[in-house]
Amino acid sequence: MTLPSKKPNWRRRSTAPAPVAEHPPTASPSPSPDRGSVVQASLYRDGHKVSSPGTLAETFRQLREEPDGMAWIGLHRPSEAELLSLAAEFDLHELAVEDAMEAHQRPKLERYGDTLFVVLRAARYLDAQEEVDFGELHVFLGADFLITVRHGAAPDLSAVRRRMEETPELLALGPEAVLYAILDAVVDGYAPVVAGVQNDIDEIETEVFRGDPEVSRRIYELSREMVEFQRATRPLVGMLHGLMAGFAKYGTDEELQRHLRDVADHVTHTSERVDGFRQALTEILTVNATLVTQQQNAEMRALAEAGFEQNEEIKKISSWAAILFAPTLVGTIYGMNFDHMPELHWVYGYPFAILLMAVVCSSLYVVFKKRDWL
Repeated sequence: MTLPSKKPNWRRRSTAPAPVAEHPPTASPSPSPDRGSVVQASLYRDGHKVSSPGTLAETFRQLREEPDGMAWIGLHRPSEAELLSLAAEFDLHELAVEDAMEAHQRPKLERYGDTLFVVLRAARYLDAQEEVDFGELHVFLGADFLITVRHGAAPDLSAVRRRMEETPELLALGPEAVLYAILDAVVDGYAPVVAGVQNDIDEIETEVFRGDPEVSRRIYELSREMVEFQRATRPLVGMLHGLMAGFAKYGTDEELQRHLRDVADHVTHTSERVDGFRQALTEILTVNATLVTQQQNAEMRALAEAGFEQNEEIKKISSWAAILFAPTLVGTIYGMNFDHMPELHWVYGYPFAILLMAVVCSSLYVVFKKRDWL
């Protein structure tokens, strides 16, 4: 991983006076964007800070004048002009610069000549929203410079810078030591996310068995976040093992080797936890679907039972209505005032009508009783 101590030829060529025109001290359109995205630019020598230039142009000039120095430039969402100026100054590969401009890259490690290009996906847990926020970090690593291009709020590289400045013996190891510190910070940032997600899963399990109707949406959203988390951690495992494989080839310092192995262990552990979270969410979603189905079946069964009971009541009401309708029909017929109705003047007309009503009602009652309507 360690870069050659000898500086490349392009760096020696850049000491010529010709490029001075790129950073005139007079006011021009370039200083405004230059300051806009430069979080901090500092020069170091033997692990100690030498200066903190205010612009990229000033940083370039001071680095040329400091042959044994190292520049650490931190940018946040830089403009295209800024990245192109960095590419011209440090001979950055156009493909790496294009990736840093577009962002939305998967974690990866690429070597372009004497420059190492690293893409990292940082994460942080937002307690208020109970969700995971992902950021993207691009790192350009050379013999005497390190450039970080940050897209998003995470990680907090100011804390990394303070830590390295407080341990000059580690910072003196060069840009590769800073890369280790950045990797360590990104991986350490995963721990609160893992703890927050674990708490969310515990809450989801409670909500599932409590029958919360919104739990399905929460499971789905958390599952999507775990997919993003896997995309951030899985490639990082391979990247760190690739770095460790190059320890002997690039003569990496023993202390850095130990630190990187520790970071690799943490990444592997985090990746395994994330895989477990995805599996757990899949199982919880299955259990929730089963419980929802059972609840729906119970509701359908209750509705069917209620419908059956209602149907029985309707049968009883309909039966009694039919029985009571029979005497009403007979009474209505003989209540008509027609002159030629023989039964009206018959001596047995009234008993006949009463008997007819009784026979019809009794017959209907027997029929309905046999059919269990009454």
